[in-house]
Amino acid sequence: MRTVELLCSPELEAAVRAAWDRLAAAGLPSLARNTHPTNRPHLTLASVEEFPPGAEQRLADLCDAALPLPVRLGRVAVLDGSAPLVWLVRPTPQLVALHGAVWDVLAEASGGHSWHLPGRWVPHLSLALRFGAADRRRARAVAAAHPPAGSFVAARSYDGDTRTVSELSTACPRSGG
Repeated sequence: MRTVELLCSPELEAAVRAAWDRLAAAGLPSLARNTHPTNRPHLTLASVEEFPPGAEQRLADLCDAALPLPVRLGRVAVLDGSAPLVWLVRPTPQLVALHGAVWDVLAEASGGHSWHLPGRWVPHLSLALRFGAADRRRARAVAAAHPPAGSFVAARSYDGDTRTVSELSTACPRSGG
């Protein structure tokens, strides 16, 4: 599996990590417990089995041209009943356009995950995986009193086979991690 992901500005990343920490401190599921070095707040634009030939450079060019991209977060929600706890991202026309352009590049890719496809995609930053719906109200109170704003400043690709990341966008300032 290969992904196309947008990374948060330092202040937005800090706000999301603070929500992870508050969830963990409250005894709720949280991505704060995932200690893999690639674990960081991100927005997934696409996930496919493998990139078609030449796609990585085309994706990098797209991201370099589009970033930085301002973002505002919305409410905290549980997707698909009792699946991930997420902070919804308010889709701007620029974000929707970038998402569509990424899928244009990946049109020949196999194994695209349907929840990332245009028309089905719910832009979000994950707070916890496999979240019990019973804790939804408590999690909303713990995670987010005031949704933060910031920007997406970099792009990367995660390789699920090797559990490594590669940079896609080199034109924007990097946040730590």
